[in-house]
Amino acid sequence: MPPQTITQKILAAHCGRDDVAPGEFINVTLDLLVGNDITAPIAIEQFRRIGAERVFDRDRIVLVPDHSTPNKDINSAQQCLAMRRFAREQHLSRYFEVGRMGIEHALIPEQGLVTAGDCVIGADSHTCTYGALGAFATGVGSTDLAAAMATGETWLRVPESIRFVFNGRRQPWVGGKDLILYTIGRIGVSGALYQAMEFTGEAIRALPMADRLTMCNMAIEAGGKNGIIEPDDITRAYLDGRSQREPRFLSSDDDAEYAVIHEFDCADIEPQVAFPHLPENARPISEVGEVCIDQAVIGSCTNGRIEDLRIAAHVLRGREVSPDVRLVVIPATQQVYRQALREGLIDIFLDAEAAVSTPTCGPCLGGHMGVLAEGERAIATTNRNFVGRMGHPSSEVYLSGPAIAAASAVLGRIASPAELGADPPEEG
Repeated sequence: MPPQTITQKILAAHCGRDDVAPGEFINVTLDLLVGNDITAPIAIEQFRRIGAERVFDRDRIVLVPDHSTPNKDINSAQQCLAMRRFAREQHLSRYFEVGRMGIEHALIPEQGLVTAGDCVIGADSHTCTYGALGAFATGVGSTDLAAAMATGETWLRVPESIRFVFNGRRQPWVGGKDLILYTIGRIGVSGALYQAMEFTGEAIRALPMADRLTMCNMAIEAGGKNGIIEPDDITRAYLDGRSQREPRFLSSDDDAEYAVIHEFDCADIEPQVAFPHLPENARPISEVGEVCIDQAVIGSCTNGRIEDLRIAAHVLRGREVSPDVRLVVIPATQQVYRQALREGLIDIFLDAEAAVSTPTCGPCLGGHMGVLAEGERAIATTNRNFVGRMGHPSSEVYLSGPAIAAASAVLGRIASPAELGADPPEEG
């Protein structure tokens, strides 16, 4: 059998073969399918157009109203109504209503709905997040989701793999967001087009799960088909007592072939900021200069987990947001919100004069809960900074991790927590 990457092994297992080769077109069975209030209504319409009557498995389809919810207008209410009615009609067991939901890519791993070795599609580009658990996960269009909801299968072209090796130890304040922004800055937003981005090395093996999820989340921002990290003891600890299926721990063969291998030394990687209007415009914090901001957003499927909120609260404790800045904090799930309450993080945010929201994707895509006006600037822990992404076409979005976003909210300009005299939190 030829040597295989972890991506090849997962896809081979899901098409009933021992091995697959990059470039092959295959049909794979699916462990989980995901839709949200933007994409699922279109999939539901197509599901009916092809004459399907019942979904292939009521327990393997996850629908989460998270983008325009709580409903921001009549159109979003109609979108959610269509999804809600379909979930009831099909007796779906994984429909998460407002009040019981979260941002899908934080909620689904949290609930143990995806596990190592899975093959997952979702009608949302950031479905690639689940590669952090050692799964193959990728975004698809709503029509592909419709067909898969009926059959439990989809077609794929087996991607070539790029191996990213991170050597050494991370600098203070450098997390998964900084590593992925640095990577995209090096290879560009098309640098991994339809390829698997496999992250490995000493720094990745020491990286907490929340940071791994952040890294794989943004694989699509380099054009990647999927992002993936070989499951290890950190993965096992995360999945134990959580995974609702038996995980399958796979790894790449030592002599597996890669399209390209990139090696980075973490000693060279400072906290990163991506300037408008592409994630590839990443710069180290020491080269940012004087960039004043009007708003800071801490949340999203990229950085709205409890670990992200802890870092932000660590920087904000005993400080107040600049009078010229609005800080919006969005816990990614109800469970994250509750945990933040228990730990007193919400009090820290309120004392700092931040606005704290129920879980929603709202501001990330310029939907609600923080839309920017003409000429305004925001620093955000979200994953995209395209023209008009968060509001007016002349507004600007700068991307960073939660430490930089929190420090910037205090100082009114993009800044490092080191400028506040804050010491990095100890990693647990």
